Amino acid sequence: MSTMTDGKRLAWLEAEAEKAYDKMYDVRRPRDADDLYRDAKDFLYDAIALATEIGLTADSERFSARLAHIKAVYRSQFVQ
Repeated sequence: MSTMTDGKRLAWLEAEAEKAYDKMYDVRRPRDADDLYRDAKDFLYDAIALATEIGLTADSERFSARLAHIKAVYRSQFVQ
């Protein structure tokens, strides 16, 4: 991935976060949802950091809002 441009890396991080989030709904064990939630958060945290570093404030804010949404969904649907 070291040959990726910043834009491509951001797109990849976002896509990976969304894949992890989508997979949370297909798990059979709560532990699996926990792992996927952690993955989604990590990808979004990396995307936020990169967007901030390269001055893409709107993208950083969008990723932050998406992260907040995923956290809220996880807490309401997966935490017992």
